[in-house]
Amino acid sequence: MTGNSAAETTLRGRRIGIDVGSVRVGVALSDPYGLIASPLLTLPRDRGAADQRRIADLVREHEVVEVIVGLPVHLSGAQGGAGVDATAYADAVATLIEPVPVRLIDERLSTRAASAVLAARGLDSRAQRPLVDQTAAAIILQSWLDRLAHLRQESR
Repeated sequence: MTGNSAAETTLRGRRIGIDVGSVRVGVALSDPYGLIASPLLTLPRDRGAADQRRIADLVREHEVVEVIVGLPVHLSGAQGGAGVDATAYADAVATLIEPVPVRLIDERLSTRAASAVLAARGLDSRAQRPLVDQTAAAIILQSWLDRLAHLRQESR
């Protein structure tokens, strides 16, 4: 797995964002210019790694240049069990998609933000369930894309 600094990233192209949960994995995809993230799909978490293999297939299918995995961090900045799980997941995906870089970024409150977005669209919690993880993945990925855009502006 590669570092998590946006300054290390100079590639243009599609990116995948991942929100790792204990039951589901949300996946988002950027446009070819790396400007806008959109929810793509939600995969059931599979201890046999079928979800990770599907992500590897998506990386190849969409010619992805980078994968961004949300790292759950407590508001205090400490990493708990979910963070350890997300790191292990990112490592497993990285093995499947080498040499495409996989980066972990802070995803504090992304699921809460995704629920708020979906609630604003009139979806109750039951209707949100299949969409919240992929929406959280899009929020995580968009955060990364915005960081990259900011760095590009600063370097001009």
